[in-house]
Amino acid sequence: ELGTKARDDDIVRRTRGLFREAAAATLAQLGYENDPRLRGAARRILERTVTYLNSPLGEKPWMRVGNTHVLAPESAPPSIFTLTMLAHMPIFRHEHFSGVERIYDWITQPLPRQEAVQLFGKKMVPQPHLVMGDVLPHRNAVDADIPFALLWLETMARLNFLRRNDGWIKLYERFVDDRDRNGIWHPHKGTDRPTTTNPWAWSIFPLDDGAGAESKWTDVTFRIGLIGKLVGREIELI
Repeated sequence: ELGTKARDDDIVRRTRGLFREAAAATLAQLGYENDPRLRGAARRILERTVTYLNSPLGEKPWMRVGNTHVLAPESAPPSIFTLTMLAHMPIFRHEHFSGVERIYDWITQPLPRQEAVQLFGKKMVPQPHLVMGDVLPHRNAVDADIPFALLWLETMARLNFLRRNDGWIKLYERFVDDRDRNGIWHPHKGTDRPTTTNPWAWSIFPLDDGAGAESKWTDVTFRIGLIGKLVGREIELI
């Protein structure tokens, strides 16, 4: 963007928008919900997302380029940053209830088979941060990436989506059932600590170095308790 004259303006605009969403998510997590600058950014992000979801393009988001299905350049599905931002802005969500509900409808639809790739000019750019449907439809998806699954369930709990979705709440209950008599979670198979390469989850998992035998399960156990607290369950200290 700074050094080339042959830059792609569509990609530049989209990248700037992505940075704004990520910055808004960070500020929301830090507790700046009442800051008018954040609220203004959040309103613009939500309006753009909902306008897209309610448009004909939102109903049929894919276009064919050669043998590949891609998202049109104008596509603006909710991103993981938008969900994170909204998850930490409860007052804003209450004020924009219908828009948040529209996002819930979108992220609970079946996830498309194709990866999120968007067309910009002649370039097809991967967009892994876009959420095109239910990213946690079954327990195989959970077992494939436990840290990401827990982060998703936590975000859904903060959005007040978890309790109303039978599929997600059952996946959470599975984590609860996998605890031992001391309340410590253990994996179904193996003794290795869960790992992730997901860019949304790696920065917050793990919380410690996992040097001790039992500390390998600290993160998952903590997340189970945190999610339980977020959905209104009483936490018993053992």
